[in-house]
Amino acid sequence: MVTICRAHGLRIVIFLDDHEPAHVHVFGDGQVKINLIGENRAPELVWAEGMKHGDIQRAMQIVAERQHEFLAKWKDIHG
Repeated sequence: MVTICRAHGLRIVIFLDDHEPAHVHVFGDGQVKINLIGENRAPELVWAEGMKHGDIQRAMQIVAERQHEFLAKWKDIHG
């Protein structure tokens, strides 16, 4: 697992042996999985477990703001 960002008490990671579609996992007081390209080419929440609504929104905002950077990191890791 590679930590690609830390912000607002959240840690955003990409697993080295993960699968398509391109996505990140965000850990805080729970965790979420966010596809980097969902409908309308925007990031899309796949699932959330044990994370407060405000933290989920914060995670989505971070991923949306840094979507291109995170996609580039996904491609660097997974080809």
